[in-house]
Amino acid sequence: MALLEVQNLQTHFRTPEGINRAVDGVSFHVDEGETLAIVGESGCGKSVTSMSLMRLIPEPPGKIAGSIRFQDKDLLQLSEHEMRAIRGNDISMIFQEPMTSLNPVLTVGRQIGETLRMHQGLDKQAALARAIEMLTLVGIPEPARRVREYPHQLSGGMRQRVMIAMALACNPKLLIADEPTTALDVTIQAQILRLMLDLKRRVGAAIVLITHDLGVVAEIAERVMVMYAGRKVEEAPVAELFRSPRHPYTQGLLGAVPKLGSSLSGAARRLAEIPGQVPSLKKRIDGCVFAGRCALATDLCREVAPGLEQKAPRHIVACHYAPRGAAAA
Repeated sequence: MALLEVQNLQTHFRTPEGINRAVDGVSFHVDEGETLAIVGESGCGKSVTSMSLMRLIPEPPGKIAGSIRFQDKDLLQLSEHEMRAIRGNDISMIFQEPMTSLNPVLTVGRQIGETLRMHQGLDKQAALARAIEMLTLVGIPEPARRVREYPHQLSGGMRQRVMIAMALACNPKLLIADEPTTALDVTIQAQILRLMLDLKRRVGAAIVLITHDLGVVAEIAERVMVMYAGRKVEEAPVAELFRSPRHPYTQGLLGAVPKLGSSLSGAARRLAEIPGQVPSLKKRIDGCVFAGRCALATDLCREVAPGLEQKAPRHIVACHYAPRGAAAA
């Protein structure tokens, strides 16, 4: 049985211009100890999906529908009091920008400690000792001193490490990481990724990684779900997706990734681009959401939305013309 099972997730927002379908019928699962990456360009619904899993979407104007089953318990049927017992304890989240996620007027030790006191029932001294232990675990030097400092006294990389320490303090079963390395330089990004992999092995947590960086996906994930305009368009194991992308959108994403050393090989060429713009999520799209930007699109694509079909073992695609078989043409 999967640790997390999401069925037909729909997260819509009521606006003066109409209903914004930020997430429109997405289904996926995460097994224990697995890392699932959710990728796509900005505005495709990745972060809204992660916030929906934690039930952090304000209602109104938002509305979450479908099923989110965690350890065979539907989170959408729980009261807010029951959800608070799960957030930060069984399911934790690393947010995209730590400076806006951490409280600027509380020390980092107190912020980590509050999670432990709420969920683990530790007293103040025990929570402080555990906070120091967590800062040591995530590689922050002089943790006994840093635990008494405020977020503005730390670098961006250290603040992200504090967020990871806070998220893992209660040994969660599921960690949701929303663009955890976006604001960091490449050296610190590599350190954070290694840290997440190491801590995953230590505590055995499953990870849902939200990112638009395909290099990060190759580094840390085992399976990938590609989203576009609020819908899932492709899902496959990492190696299979990179070797044989079958949806035109996924092919476009991978084609836009710079190839190291290409300018030295004499085969330098302009990076591929995906023409057109993402369709408005306030309008109901009857056909394929990618049809307006796809070179393969026909009247069938514009009129009939393709269902998700298995095109290869563990490889599903929502495209009328995606190739079948062991390898894409």
